[in-house]
Amino acid sequence: MSVDVKQLAINHIELDNQGQSKAHYRPSLVEATVAVAHLVEQLHLAYNGKPAKGYAVFNADKPQQVVTALKDWQQQTSDFTVLANTATAELEQQLTAHQLPEHGYFLVCHYRYLASEYILFCLLGSKDHFALSDELELATSRHLDIARMQLAARIDLTAYQTSEQQGNYLSFIRGRAGRKVADFFLDFLGCEEGADAKANSKMVLASVEEYFTAAEFDNNEKNDTRKQVYQYCEERAKSGQEVVLAELSAVVDEQEQQGFMRYCQEQQLAVSDQFPVEVKELKNLVKFAGQGGGLSLSFEQTLLGDRVQYDAHSDTLLIKGTPPNLRDQLQRFVQGYSSFEHKAKGE
Repeated sequence: MSVDVKQLAINHIELDNQGQSKAHYRPSLVEATVAVAHLVEQLHLAYNGKPAKGYAVFNADKPQQVVTALKDWQQQTSDFTVLANTATAELEQQLTAHQLPEHGYFLVCHYRYLASEYILFCLLGSKDHFALSDELELATSRHLDIARMQLAARIDLTAYQTSEQQGNYLSFIRGRAGRKVADFFLDFLGCEEGADAKANSKMVLASVEEYFTAAEFDNNEKNDTRKQVYQYCEERAKSGQEVVLAELSAVVDEQEQQGFMRYCQEQQLAVSDQFPVEVKELKNLVKFAGQGGGLSLSFEQTLLGDRVQYDAHSDTLLIKGTPPNLRDQLQRFVQGYSSFEHKAKGE
């Protein structure tokens, strides 16, 4: 993996005695060293690995402080420090306005990965680590808590400059607080929600299955293709890239590589040339899973109709051949219960 760090700014947001956010500014940018490159690489991977992202576009009816600073920086009428500090000041105000008691280190990073350039905004907490010297002296150090990244957003500068109309260039982590965090980022960056990754994923599922029927795929072809589609989408999501319809079409049908794309056009399906997806929504391509009422169950889709039979009328699953560890537990339980029953009857 190769992340090319262009510029990195780090400021600090703390909470005062009244619980209000207060920003502290670093006077200069962080020098781009090997350690900084490794840090940004970890941030990139952590952000890509976060599920349930929201996607947005800039909206002129929203606060424009960050957008204006971004455009000034792009036009080289101001430097990156101005952009980072403007974003920090707006973050401070929006945290207070939305009553989010968050604090930590606010990183604004401009970097390139593969063919795309990004600006990542993230507020990270910290945690203390303890170490002992050879003389058993105790020392502490403060580490950025990248694993718990929750407040973060990223602008794909390349997509913003080349395909702004598609509405996929700005993403943010929805976080555990759900709608409140979504509203916060929409106000912080002056944007409104755009592409719906969850809806895109469901559309991919439905469209691929429809194409299987139209192209008369047999069961083996369907199963193999489902795996390949899932792997392709997963790889794109992990690298922080969108699904490309032309590439997806080639994965769906290797013999007729534009067949799926033509099918989407002929059926007037609302499929963009590029779009984000949520990988977890695509897992039905390769696996069925669910839980509730004290039951948790999952199995590979290829088993349906073979070792697993489903009767929709009675809502019953028949499973032939259980996993060895489950079978062992069941047999031990049944044997134990039978032995207890025999003893109770005096046998």
